[in-house]
Amino acid sequence: MQKWEEIALRVRAGERLSSEDALILWQQAPLWRLAELAVERKEKISGNKIFYNRNFHLEPTNLCVFNCKFCSFRRPKNSPEAWDMSMAEAMEVVRSYEGKGVTEVHIVGGVHPEHGLDYYCDMIRRVKEILPDVTIKAFTAIELSYMIQKAGLKVEEGLQKLIDAGMGSIPGGGAEIFDEQIRSQICPDKGSTAEWFEVHEKAHRLGIKSNATILYGHIERIEHRIDHLMRLRDLQDRTEGFNAFIPLKYRNFGNSMSEIGETSLTDDLRTLAMSRLILDNVPHIKAYWVMYGKQTTELALKFGADDVDGTIDDSTKIYSMAGADDQKPRMTIEEIHQMAERVGYRAVERDTLYNEINRE
Repeated sequence: MQKWEEIALRVRAGERLSSEDALILWQQAPLWRLAELAVERKEKISGNKIFYNRNFHLEPTNLCVFNCKFCSFRRPKNSPEAWDMSMAEAMEVVRSYEGKGVTEVHIVGGVHPEHGLDYYCDMIRRVKEILPDVTIKAFTAIELSYMIQKAGLKVEEGLQKLIDAGMGSIPGGGAEIFDEQIRSQICPDKGSTAEWFEVHEKAHRLGIKSNATILYGHIERIEHRIDHLMRLRDLQDRTEGFNAFIPLKYRNFGNSMSEIGETSLTDDLRTLAMSRLILDNVPHIKAYWVMYGKQTTELALKFGADDVDGTIDDSTKIYSMAGADDQKPRMTIEEIHQMAERVGYRAVERDTLYNEINRE
């Protein structure tokens, strides 16, 4: 029996993967075996359910104080492709969703050089005035750290101000890759790994759930991905604050790392499956359809993913600007249900915190 086969048997028996065993399994196990193990783990956690929500994104600006090498979203102030919504313009976007049954607004954007914590607290309050029943999932840890430091507050103080304004959850962006050496090469001026973890841990301690991400498929190695996942698993052991993990594939259009190309579909599927197996304490693995495309997302549902994100309604530009297949990303409820059914599962609507919604 090969070493990877022994490890697979221990995984099936419920044993937690070490970094060393994860590397062997990731590199040596056949793809079909990883799929089988990941599906078994997914079905123990969420049965035959595939989750989605009715959501839209609000991206107020693509101006940013940072200039990450992998980013296709940021534009300098004088660029014809730059935008910087006024508060009134942002609220017009929000008003367009009145009466449409959305349960979540996802607010992220560039780290604006001028706006501060009070500005974003005001934004959250205004969104809640227009859509009082939605959950506001707002601002990456990097955005949060910047605005809170700018306000001269401790992390927990700044988070509490946002919570009091109506913030209900935090997305997982800004994690990129936690290895400090790789991070220094792809986003040298961005908030640090330590800052990302501080924001999420403090949020969890305050009762705010969050998501987590990885940006993979650039200059990192498998060892760096495993290290990233292990760090997340360690924090989840302490706080139980992560709802979902979202692997984000590096897309190479329109950024300064374009020459390195993109990773393969096989690598995408291995990454999804191994994420499910390593993160044994994170409830959900999301295949973000806007980033993968609908066909690959459907495949991902047989590699351990149990969530596809939401309807989106062509409200995000982050991946379309990076060359994603769907340049006007939107998916209907019917499409989501059909996708789940084609792979033998059942689509279930959820809210941000994974409470199931029955509209009947």
